[in-house]
Amino acid sequence: MAYYVTTPIYYVNAEPHLGHAYTTIAADVLARHMRQRGEEVFFLTGTDEHGEPVAQAAERQGVSPRELADRNARRFRELAETIGATNDFFIRTTDPEHERKVQELVQRIYDNGYVYKGVYEGWYCPRCADFKTPSELAEGNRCPIHLIELEREREENWFFRLSAFQQPLERLFSERPTFVRPEPKFNEARSFIEQGLNDLSLSRARLRWGVPVPWDPDQVIYVWVDALFNYYTALTYARPGEDLTARFWPPSVHLIAKDILKFHAVIWPALLMAAGLELPERIFIHGYLLMDEHKMSKSLGNVIDPFQVIETFGADALRFYLLREVTFGQDGSISPEGFETRYTSELANEYGNLASRTIAMVERYRERRVPEGTVERALAEGFAGLDERVRGRLDEVDLSGALDEIWRRVKLLNRYVQERKPWELARDGAHAALDDVLYGLIEGLRVVSVLASPYLPTATARLLGALGCPQEPLEAAVIGARGGGREVASVGQLFPRVERATAS
Repeated sequence: MAYYVTTPIYYVNAEPHLGHAYTTIAADVLARHMRQRGEEVFFLTGTDEHGEPVAQAAERQGVSPRELADRNARRFRELAETIGATNDFFIRTTDPEHERKVQELVQRIYDNGYVYKGVYEGWYCPRCADFKTPSELAEGNRCPIHLIELEREREENWFFRLSAFQQPLERLFSERPTFVRPEPKFNEARSFIEQGLNDLSLSRARLRWGVPVPWDPDQVIYVWVDALFNYYTALTYARPGEDLTARFWPPSVHLIAKDILKFHAVIWPALLMAAGLELPERIFIHGYLLMDEHKMSKSLGNVIDPFQVIETFGADALRFYLLREVTFGQDGSISPEGFETRYTSELANEYGNLASRTIAMVERYRERRVPEGTVERALAEGFAGLDERVRGRLDEVDLSGALDEIWRRVKLLNRYVQERKPWELARDGAHAALDDVLYGLIEGLRVVSVLASPYLPTATARLLGALGCPQEPLEAAVIGARGGGREVASVGQLFPRVERATAS
């Protein structure tokens, strides 16, 4: 079975921040988990480099749009590498292969009768690269996202007949109730459609930084149309000499933030229909990471630098915190203080210390060998069906719920240590009971580490190696599935104390 997961492509008008890392980490967790299942996975991320926001940012900085795109695309690529993303391809919309394919698709839409010439006038946000309807405006004719006052613009453009897809989109949302998740976002997209769709500007006449319209090179393709096709175009050239569209299209899961819901849940499906392409299986919309009650944004200045966090605490800690602190799919507040608390209490103490003390007890009491034992009832019942629950949660893109299932077992293991007191069993000479306790702890650590590896790839790899089972398949994530006899090795501190830590 093929599994295709995509992130939105990120605008290069500014350097990456934690909000960009958030979506990419989420997609990477899904990709890693599906690879554990043995699925053939393709994971795509990249950068959106055309359009007015990029051109204006470049002008403000005194460089060309190409120079700005090259510089910031490199930073986004570095971010993906730094957070441990295992993307199979990084697309740039300035790739000549992408540009050619976009022109082919736009020409196909034109040939299919869904393009005409007209005049557009409306409230335009240059940072969103989007015309806002009156109902979308904030007070004072402001963009609700960037909070800047908008001006009315008038331009003769080529238009896409979005209105022709009113009924097809209504039918789509009626027949596929899980097409957009979570449910409130499905309802929001359906409501937007039911209000009536207006045709969409397909081109821009006064902008040069973009892909030329194939039948009218004096205009460039509207940046959103250019960008929305990248998820398809990437498959045509990601592997030299091979077209992957038949294998991976349509996307299994497409992840986006809620500010681009309209484009991805309404306009993108219509464009795909117009081009005769299959629709994605599921679009999942996550909420905002909030600081001071606002979405993190370079323009608002309320950002946490992911590179600095990773330099201090490591990529695993950042990956864990974002998906643990904020329920995936909802808005949630984050802070440097909250990060440090999670790091210390859950990663360092609950997981890291549990691992080091358990291995130390096996080293001390059983000469480094995992004893042959039986999983006691308290652990057996607590771990029963865990692997299936985690699979089910991730099938629903419930990344925080899956992580919570795993972490409840980490807490269970810590309670088990305190209740069974293996040091007292050793002192009292209760050899059989001690064997069972140590065996159960090692097995529990192995299972939670296998299941948590998409979230904490570096730490879990270290621990599984120390437990003598470095290449564990997902099928083995069942407590008691491995016998004793393996030799363990010291793992040290998986999450060492960070003095005077700052995460901002």
